[in-house]
Amino acid sequence: MPFGLKNAGATYQRLVNKMFKNLLGKTMEVYINDMLVKSARELDHVLQLRECFTIINKYGMKLNTAKCSFGVESDEFLGYLVTERGIEANPKQITTFLEMPSPKTTREVQILTGRIAALNRFISRSTDKCLPFYQILKGNKKFQWSDECESVMYLHFT
Repeated sequence: MPFGLKNAGATYQRLVNKMFKNLLGKTMEVYINDMLVKSARELDHVLQLRECFTIINKYGMKLNTAKCSFGVESDEFLGYLVTERGIEANPKQITTFLEMPSPKTTREVQILTGRIAALNRFISRSTDKCLPFYQILKGNKKFQWSDECESVMYLHFT
């Protein structure tokens, strides 16, 4: 896709959604140029890959083999770890979060809440637990990291 075309990404996404409409949500996930073919058994996987390659060939598309992984039991997809058990939190994100020191500025609180948001689906009631952080971000007040914020950060998120 040429640079500068404002709708190129959306147009491409519609194309791949159309191409793989019978596979999406069942044996395949596609987000722009990231594709994931998923199977419970190795034989099924080979058949599903063949079907995927047939569709790609039919539309005259090409794959960058340097960016392809085949036969893996787990891999990173859109920042998440996809395994045979399903979608799991990415250990890199967890490590980054756990190693984060207590925020010293409003910007660091924004970074903290962003990292929690990235793990939101894996942390029950994370929005409720983050209320003290959101209070810091609310309005134009002087930054103050309270004992409550400190205890919430280490009690609920470590």
